[in-house]
Amino acid sequence: MKITLPNIEPGQGPVLMLNMIRFRDKKTYFEQYIPAFNQVVQQLGIAGVTVKLVSEVVVNIVADEHEQWDEIVVVEYPSAEAFKTIAQSEIYHEIANPLREAGTAELKLFMTRKIDF
Repeated sequence: MKITLPNIEPGQGPVLMLNMIRFRDKKTYFEQYIPAFNQVVQQLGIAGVTVKLVSEVVVNIVADEHEQWDEIVVVEYPSAEAFKTIAQSEIYHEIANPLREAGTAELKLFMTRKIDF
């Protein structure tokens, strides 16, 4: 699965990435991909990447019949640029991405910004 990144406006502050995941191999995802991803973030020197939520999908209420998600994960990045740097880095594609692909059967990823109200 290729991650395409549109042009992202710089300087807009933190972003929250909503990951909707259907697992191929949950153990690979959590025991191999997550540590590899953390290694990439550390090697790139990007601070402030934090997991905000990991939640099991109990039942789909409003979704297409074919959409079956196992979990959602919300990760905060200090900026859209930080996410883009990680996602487009050679080290991510060498170390972490193969494990993400091995662990996930399907993935949807949305970049969001917190709204204060």
